[in-house]
Amino acid sequence: MTPVSELISVRHTDLYVEGTWRAASDGQRIDVQDPASGEVIATVASASVPDALAAVEAASNAFDAWAARPPRERAEMLRKTFELMLRDREKLAELMVRENGKTLVEARGEVVYAAEFFRWFSEEAVRNIGSLSIAPSGANRILVEHQPIGVSVLVTPWNFPAAMATRKIGPALAAGCTVVLKPASETPLSALAVADLLEQAGVPKGVVNVIPSKRSSEVVKAMLKDPRVRKLSFTGSTEVGRILLAQAAENVISCSMELGGNAPFVVLADADLEAALEGALVAKMRNTGQSCIAANRFYVERPVAEKFAGMLAGAMGALPVGSGLDPNVKVGPVINGPAREKMLGLVEEAAGHGARVLTGGKAPNRPGYFVPPTVLSEVPADEHILKEEIFGPIAPVVTFRDVNEAIELANKTDRGLASYVYTRDLAKGLAVAEAIESGMVGLNRGFISDPAAPFGGVKQSGIGREGAHDGLMEFLETKYIATNW
Repeated sequence: MTPVSELISVRHTDLYVEGTWRAASDGQRIDVQDPASGEVIATVASASVPDALAAVEAASNAFDAWAARPPRERAEMLRKTFELMLRDREKLAELMVRENGKTLVEARGEVVYAAEFFRWFSEEAVRNIGSLSIAPSGANRILVEHQPIGVSVLVTPWNFPAAMATRKIGPALAAGCTVVLKPASETPLSALAVADLLEQAGVPKGVVNVIPSKRSSEVVKAMLKDPRVRKLSFTGSTEVGRILLAQAAENVISCSMELGGNAPFVVLADADLEAALEGALVAKMRNTGQSCIAANRFYVERPVAEKFAGMLAGAMGALPVGSGLDPNVKVGPVINGPAREKMLGLVEEAAGHGARVLTGGKAPNRPGYFVPPTVLSEVPADEHILKEEIFGPIAPVVTFRDVNEAIELANKTDRGLASYVYTRDLAKGLAVAEAIESGMVGLNRGFISDPAAPFGGVKQSGIGREGAHDGLMEFLETKYIATNW
């Protein structure tokens, strides 16, 4: 395994503004910790408000030339970055394990997934297609084209530090926009590594700017007040999303929001329980449960509820827990101490209200921020844990009587990002999938993420979509030209 010092030395740890690597204007830096040990593995420049505004200026200065660049040229740079990410995937994966805590297998998977957004949007860059029609009255032609929206502020979370960045940078650059990326302060190294690869691929100075900062609210607020900023793309909690929407409203900035989830995992009595178990392990345990689309609430029909809960407890309880650098480990640490305490508090509260802890539930006595895989059965349908986004390896199981009750329970939330349904009856499954209020449904599938699919939610889980052709359109403005000849 590559030593930390060697691994970090090949990555930049300063701000990336206007094609140069520079320290923060006031010299402040962020300690980056390994969640598996609490060890500080690197320090990264922490942008101030002047640094953020300098990044906006750099993006603004670069915008006209980048927007005018032939789509094929923009596409080739994105394609080249895809190839560079695959070239460096092992180092990028190890870097991600160190700063994020996920297992090495999952980190390798994320690098490939993240790179795929550059390949997908390299292909979408040349598909900005408009339309021409005749007005019904015959008075004129209706010419419609799509133009890049402008300088875009991208704010990404810590749980998928590479993929959340590429899922935003890819479509923005493909559309002809320039960007300022503010990555999570817990995991800035992956974002800086991606910027390095974009530079190697020939992306011009100022087109991509990356400004890690532990003063996130200050720097993002300042950028949203700058009239040169025309787009905000944010992935994070619903609570922070509401604040940013209010700030963006002052300048009527276009917003794309991928916010919190509370995904139901519905198992009907006729489901293939082995397949449902396999899907549950993927939907619940990916990235140690620290995913916005993680299965958060398990609703199982009464005839199979006890059996399925036992199967889930047996499978989750057998997963090896430890540092993600160990290839045998399946469950890494959660991101930090406060997150761990919140999760274990939810378990303790539910147990106090009658839920049965079938496995896990107590923090292990070891360094790092570990939460053991935990399964609760007989959880009351109104329990607090079902209303919170757990964001960890904890699975509360609720019993339901019939399909109508399952749909009612699944929809009993202000979130609507993802959901999962297992049944052998395809017609019934499709009917349930349509009735559940969520932007995405895994029908007999526990893994739903795909760069070619529109990713996003309804209700308070977000606005807009990422991935697919929809992702490109989020960074384009529609212009109508009335003409005749």
